[in-house]
Amino acid sequence: MSAPITDAAGLAAAAAALAQHATIGLDTEFMRERTYYAQLCLVQLSADGIALCVDPLALGSLEPLQPLMGAAGICKILHAARQDLEVLAPTVGALQNIFDTQVAAALVGFPAQIGYADLLRETLAVDLHKNQTRTDWSRRPLSAAQIDYALDDVRHLPPLRVHLSARLEALGRRALFDDAMDRVGGESLAPDPEQAWLRIKTFADLDPDRQRLARSLAAWRERRAISSNRPRGWILPDAALRDLVLQLPRDRAALERLRELPDGIRENSGAQLLELISAAAVPHPAAPLPQRRRPDPAWLEKVGRLADITRRVSTELSLAPEILATRRDLERLADGQLEGPALNGWRRAAIGEELMKAL
Repeated sequence: MSAPITDAAGLAAAAAALAQHATIGLDTEFMRERTYYAQLCLVQLSADGIALCVDPLALGSLEPLQPLMGAAGICKILHAARQDLEVLAPTVGALQNIFDTQVAAALVGFPAQIGYADLLRETLAVDLHKNQTRTDWSRRPLSAAQIDYALDDVRHLPPLRVHLSARLEALGRRALFDDAMDRVGGESLAPDPEQAWLRIKTFADLDPDRQRLARSLAAWRERRAISSNRPRGWILPDAALRDLVLQLPRDRAALERLRELPDGIRENSGAQLLELISAAAVPHPAAPLPQRRRPDPAWLEKVGRLADITRRVSTELSLAPEILATRRDLERLADGQLEGPALNGWRRAAIGEELMKAL
């Protein structure tokens, strides 16, 4: 067991040692049950002959890691990188030169969301002992078992990258992977309150007036959650947000009838919620709520035709079909929404053009 680094001198020495390597494995442990922003509790790093943990709770600042994380000449290897990148951004800044082993695995034929343990078993015949999945990583001291578990998440990342890189090259898909990594590196990780309403999928089927209200209420909730650093569900649960948008209470009495709205939120924020509903200017009466209709046979036939193409091409490329296009992607195309992953980047050449011809 290697004790976590808890002092600035130790962190600087570790960063200097890791900077001598062309590739490093990287993972994080964090908690976010009681906060909006994830609390970074542990950073694990590995390279040839090195595996170490950094304790952000003891250090406070991870500044010595910033040059390492931003170095374009050093490849940072992660599995399912997005959450780790989001958690690390406030403390070490944006990462450059990322190798996401989950994305690479998907491009060589593994399921789209394959887990790290399953991927190691399938590729390197390594079995991880996942016995600390419910650990509270914010509690100190960490046990030897916790530290070993955390280090296991990075020890095997460098050889896993070598294995997946060879398969990408053999299949001629390295350029596809590099394109996907460029997109990951270019994504904004900052929360956008104006887009928060899209988290609730049922809102996409509503009339424009209710969508305007959904955007306003969700943005209000997101800003409150950000400013107080509390989970958005503590500010306003999803079920209550849906009730407000669907039932459109316009006075205090109507607000009282919302079963999903907690009493405390009604008392403390009821006036603000009513103001937001009024400001959205949803007509009274509002447009009818969408009804579940039997799908049009012609539309179903179109979706089926697109799905057949996706299955055929995925078989030809030895890829899981959802890597090329999900069912929802195909339904949007059948609806005439000519956008989405299947029509962008490498997927457009692989399948997008053919899907467009089949519409």
